[in-house]
Amino acid sequence: MGRLMQFTLKTFIAVILTACAPVAMAQAAAKYPAKPVRMVVPFPAAGTTDLLARAVAQKLSEAWGQQVIVDNRPGAGGNIGSELVAKAAPDGYTLLMGTVGTHSINPSLYTKMPYDHVKDFTPVILVAGVPNVLVVNPSLPVHSVAELIAYAKANPNKLNFASSGSGTSIHLSGELFKVMAGVDMTHVPYKGSAPALTDLMGGQVQLMFDNLPSSLPFIKAGKLRALAVTSATRASALPDTPTLAESGLAGFEASSWFGVLAPAGTPHDIVAKLNAAIAAWLASPEAKEKLAAQGAIAAGGSPDDFVKHIARETAKWAKVVKASGAHVD
Repeated sequence: MGRLMQFTLKTFIAVILTACAPVAMAQAAAKYPAKPVRMVVPFPAAGTTDLLARAVAQKLSEAWGQQVIVDNRPGAGGNIGSELVAKAAPDGYTLLMGTVGTHSINPSLYTKMPYDHVKDFTPVILVAGVPNVLVVNPSLPVHSVAELIAYAKANPNKLNFASSGSGTSIHLSGELFKVMAGVDMTHVPYKGSAPALTDLMGGQVQLMFDNLPSSLPFIKAGKLRALAVTSATRASALPDTPTLAESGLAGFEASSWFGVLAPAGTPHDIVAKLNAAIAAWLASPEAKEKLAAQGAIAAGGSPDDFVKHIARETAKWAKVVKASGAHVD
């Protein structure tokens, strides 16, 4: 009888806790954020992912009166920082500025992934789309894509192209270029765009397909030479720079994107609150102008829109990875 009463009591408590859980979650969502929020950037500071994360964090901090802290956790093509968020508590206080690399390319490129890019995350909002730009060190004697291809063919395996890490769209843009142009180049991965750009300008590597926002200041300063952009149309920030397709590689398109994600299981009300706050800023003239000046295009939309975007991009980049033959063990 005593065991029966003990079992009944445990069952009763479990039922009460289960019934109260939605109420507790609703109360937590209503008070959110009640403490500082951490936004993990899976790449080093000064790259495009970092720049966009800091812009979003600043606006959320201003809107909520609660600090949103950017935490850079680079490494493994963004997998280290992404894994950190995937395993974090789903309470809205740990977010990720994800990328086309972490949530579309890496699942096809890496032999082993430390997280499931679909099951382990709750997409919040697509923040921006960004074209990549083909930049070379000014000392390289080429001023167009055609000249670069001719130089590469005349000097096989003498060109090194940098990337912000294996699996990023920056890396895959270079691999796609090799396939479509029929040239041999050596990939040199870095832990983010900033160190890659430093070596590019220093002459340790000769070229790079970088996210436009992080390269734009150096292009304008004459420290890098832009040959083409990877988007389907020209970038408003570089209207005189042709696309790769215009430069002779018909069908070449490899743009990047960035978006906020939370751990799987994050309450719907918190996700909705995050989405609404970020979407409001992205729709403002200030955001559109600020991002456009950096070479990015403000996005937006619902969490479900972002879910569908990730699915489309995963399928698209899986084909590019297969065609390039690239892989990371």
